[in-house]
Amino acid sequence: MADVRLEGVNKAYGTIHVLRNIDLTIDHGEFVVFVGPSGSGKSTLLRMIGGLERISGGRLLIDDVIVNDVDAADRNLGMVFQSYALYPHMTVRENLAFPLRMAKVARAGIDVRVAETASLLQIDHLLDRKPRQLSGGQRQRVAIGRAIVREPKVFLFDEPLSNLDTELRVQMRVQIAKLHKQLGNTMIYVTHDQVEAMTMADKIVVLKDGNIEQVGSPHDLYHNPASRFVAGFIGSPKMNFLNGHVEAAHETGMDVRLDAGAMLSVPVQPDQLLVGKPITLGIRPDDFSPSAAEKTDIGIDLDVDFIEHLGSITYLYGNAGRETVVAKAPTLEPPKRSGRIHLAASPANCHLFTTNGKALRRLHAPANWS
Repeated sequence: MADVRLEGVNKAYGTIHVLRNIDLTIDHGEFVVFVGPSGSGKSTLLRMIGGLERISGGRLLIDDVIVNDVDAADRNLGMVFQSYALYPHMTVRENLAFPLRMAKVARAGIDVRVAETASLLQIDHLLDRKPRQLSGGQRQRVAIGRAIVREPKVFLFDEPLSNLDTELRVQMRVQIAKLHKQLGNTMIYVTHDQVEAMTMADKIVVLKDGNIEQVGSPHDLYHNPASRFVAGFIGSPKMNFLNGHVEAAHETGMDVRLDAGAMLSVPVQPDQLLVGKPITLGIRPDDFSPSAAEKTDIGIDLDVDFIEHLGSITYLYGNAGRETVVAKAPTLEPPKRSGRIHLAASPANCHLFTTNGKALRRLHAPANWS
């Protein structure tokens, strides 16, 4: 295992800055996921840690040793990419053994480590097959095995599941998460899929335009997003955003009137400078209920134009005035057709964002936290 630390790391291609002043600590044994939209810099950041891209500025330390100028082959990292990069003319056994042969490990040692790795990944019955005789999931496990067999300090995964179909992606997510538990190594994983990030990570790093937007556990990012961008990126369906303005600020929060007409008091850190200013209210689809149970709840009328049935969950899509809204339908008797439905949400589960996208700090935990 190893820790990884980035201090003021930058990456530029001429005048184009891809990453700016990245400060990040990844502790021993953590499973950290870099997530963000295309072009956010997540793969470039991973490649710099792996030594495949040069750092333009700042310091990269692995186990407190500066490795800016250390070659990729000498960093003792295991890398797994979107492309399986298996040698087609070699068997699975030979593919697993290849990195050990290059490291001049004794034959007896190679046989032992290949057998242990194959057993760990449950591919020991495939050792004599060639890549063309394997399924996509099996090939990916062999690619992971080639990284494991070297016994690296840190594993780097760059969107390794993007070539797999939906069912295989779910299976491989589980396999990689189990693998992390068994090995205990530090793992850094890049994906654009926030569902992968939420289900696998100990810690998520959300990137946007070459900057870190927020770092935290999946739970923290979902319930306490630091910005409107994070709130909209983490969670599926994404958070609803309703426009309004601040009418008053007091000790217990901010009074907000929505453009749709509703008035509510949101328990966030008060800011007198925002009184009279535009504000955006955020509500998760799961935080709506089908009727106003409390006088303090925000109530809106939703004109439903589409109903999405997902088995155990049903989502309603529609409009509340000029705002587009998605809401989780009642569990027992979801509506069977489009129409108007009254929804409510507790202000304790609402978020407020300023015009520059910054979230106001909440004064206490959301009402639906256990």
